Amino acid sequence: MGKITASIRGRSYSLSCAPGGEARMEELAARLDERVGEIVDTVGDLGELRLLVAAGISLLDELDHVRQETGSGDQQDMEQRISRLERQAAATLREAASRIDDIAERVEQAT
Repeated sequence: MGKITASIRGRSYSLSCAPGGEARMEELAARLDERVGEIVDTVGDLGELRLLVAAGISLLDELDHVRQETGSGDQQDMEQRISRLERQAAATLREAASRIDDIAERVEQAT
């Protein structure tokens, strides 16, 4: 089991994580510390526990908005969206390649 020491508002917290997940956990802890700082800047120091609760709720609210926007609640729907986007990207690339070929042909004919 991996371990990290997370610093939130200057206070250290020893946390366990999956082996190899230390860097990701440290990154998440830094983002939490940043979010807590933003809340302090906005509403002032509410005390450690209230700030952490406010940051947690804020992050969950943000996650919920992202899920609603992307429809990520349904795995099959998400896979269909990804497949559709891949097809659109492929069609766009084919169209761009065709245009490039046309331009190259015109340049060759002009020279």
